[in-house]
Amino acid sequence: MKKAIFAVLVFILGLMLSGCEKKTYEYALVTDVGTISDQSFNQAAWEGLKKFGDEFGKTYHYYQPTCTGSGCEVQDADRIRAIDNAVKAGAKVIVMPGYLFGSIIDQMADKYPNVKFIGIDVSSNNPKDNVKGIFFKDYESGFLAGYAIVKDGKTNIGFMGGQAVPAVVQYGIGYIAGSMLAANENNITNFKFPEDRYTYLNDFQPKDTHKTLARTWYESGVEVIFACAGGAGLSVHDAAKDTNKLMIGVDVDQSFLEKVVTSAMKNIADAVYEELVAIKDDKFQSGIITKGVKEGGSGLPMKNSRFTSFNQTQYDTITNKIKNGEITVPSTYDELVTFLTNLGYSDGDYPSRGLVDPQQ
Repeated sequence: MKKAIFAVLVFILGLMLSGCEKKTYEYALVTDVGTISDQSFNQAAWEGLKKFGDEFGKTYHYYQPTCTGSGCEVQDADRIRAIDNAVKAGAKVIVMPGYLFGSIIDQMADKYPNVKFIGIDVSSNNPKDNVKGIFFKDYESGFLAGYAIVKDGKTNIGFMGGQAVPAVVQYGIGYIAGSMLAANENNITNFKFPEDRYTYLNDFQPKDTHKTLARTWYESGVEVIFACAGGAGLSVHDAAKDTNKLMIGVDVDQSFLEKVVTSAMKNIADAVYEELVAIKDDKFQSGIITKGVKEGGSGLPMKNSRFTSFNQTQYDTITNKIKNGEITVPSTYDELVTFLTNLGYSDGDYPSRGLVDPQQ
């Protein structure tokens, strides 16, 4: 009887101990300021990680940095803490989407040399064996969005960026170039992209002030705004709904928003998935890769776009010209000036350097 009772106690103790074991996750994603359901940058990266984990039976988890205090904003220390937590939970690979990790990626890579870091739109300042930076030719997808919308018949268009960070700047440069090429091809002799239709909101969060500005633009005649502004794009979309105008989405296919006519996409989910597969197959290569139209990293979601006349044939034609080098899309302001000068445009037909590319 005593032996039976002892056996039961041992069994119960075993269950209790197993229940206390902390679950570990080999693969992790740490978000920047958003969530994995933000229908944008973080969600796309998470979908790539989730697809990989489910397909190959790997454990994975996400960590969202949080700050303490009322109305506080997430800082580098909060991101570092989230990465520390991921490593403590067993992470051997960490995906970090967004430029906000730029100030800490080197520090984390040195602190955890046995962990591989995959940065989206971010990489180490000095080459490190455990860091892979994945970038996209945002100027190419911005170019395609501008080209398509003018070919679709819109001639009064605008651009609202969140902040003048490299990716946003490149989206805008491409957008101007694509729209003005399309106008040139359509013989729209008076087409201009004036400075008062190009701005940075200095914020990536939805706010009433952003909606008010967008509504002012729409009410003054702007037909479409390319909202390259993260969550602030939702404010632009609210203004588009109020005025029955259109918006161009960014980073991912945002056709779930009723007034989004198309989206300037970077194929984040597939890029993350492919890199994780490479790690699994022991084919990880540190360094930087950049994906554009030719590499399947940039483009428009034609199946879900709401164009009235621009079609797949036109899209294939323009993307093939980029792929074969017939068109070199400008990525800097100097290249934009050369590109537009060759088309016959002059100063005053497009925004000035200080507005479009203030970092130069």
